[in-house]
Amino acid sequence: MKEQIAQVQAEAMEILSKAADMKELEQARVAILGKKGTFTRVQQGMKDVPKEEKPVVGALLNAARTEIAAAMDQRLAELQAQADAAAVSGVDITLPGATLPAGGLHPISLVREEAVRILRRMGFTLADGPEIEDEWHCFDALNTPTDHPARNEKDTFYFDSGKLLRTQTSTVQARVMEKQAPPVRIICPGSAFRRDAIDATHLSAFNQIEGLYVDREVSVGDLKGTLEYFLKALFGDETAVRFRPHFFPFTEPSFEIDVLLQAAGQEPRWIEIAGCGMVNPAVFENIDLESGKNFYVGCTGFAFGIGLERLAMIRWGIRDIRLLIENDVRFLAQFQ
Repeated sequence: MKEQIAQVQAEAMEILSKAADMKELEQARVAILGKKGTFTRVQQGMKDVPKEEKPVVGALLNAARTEIAAAMDQRLAELQAQADAAAVSGVDITLPGATLPAGGLHPISLVREEAVRILRRMGFTLADGPEIEDEWHCFDALNTPTDHPARNEKDTFYFDSGKLLRTQTSTVQARVMEKQAPPVRIICPGSAFRRDAIDATHLSAFNQIEGLYVDREVSVGDLKGTLEYFLKALFGDETAVRFRPHFFPFTEPSFEIDVLLQAAGQEPRWIEIAGCGMVNPAVFENIDLESGKNFYVGCTGFAFGIGLERLAMIRWGIRDIRLLIENDVRFLAQFQ
């Protein structure tokens, strides 16, 4: 048995030393230490060794296996070094490495971050809420009647459970008012979803930033001053801003806001950019009734909502909103 161990060990060392590549080394491992390998067969002979010789023979087997494993590891390291050397053969390691182009933020991210910075300086704080909503927070709390077109399945994405994808981030405003007593001064950037046909000016999934300010004696003047300051801070002090009367069920009075776009080589034109208005008292009543806290008795406030895609299009003169979702690096590289 002792002679067999020595013989198998010597043969194993010779086979390992002759392995020319990783494949041959693996074949040698299987032939020596595999289930039917030469060393394994010798090891199985331990059952026939007399009891008094088992300690000595066992020690020899362990020592032989350790040396074979060490020789295998050494040959593996040698073959790996040879492969690495061959891989860089002919390569001038003194040449500078290839530089990777630096990435950058998407234009939507850029305009969102700037809008948030401006509004935070004005005292607004960030608020967030779920994108999968219920009808109460999306419609009922915001004084949207049951026959309003927005509640139709043709306009809103509904789930079988009755839940829906929020059509506006105003749902966050409703959730904050349920829990927080006035004063409330929040902005809610995030995604919204509507069943709009995708074209040059519409997407079915888009981004908004909405704001809400509620306190005692908040006026239309506060609304107008806040939004004029915000838009001029975003687009420049010379930006012309106008407010047009409109209707929204959750504000009264309501306005749409336009800015005068002056693109190079084109005639100036007014572009609709946002909706806003004084919070409808019915919204406060709905919130207080649902929460049972009567936070908003005697309060006034204003709310506004702006599409971030629209801000980006005006900011950089982008004519087709679809460019913002196509992920064409040639287009996006302009904003890095």
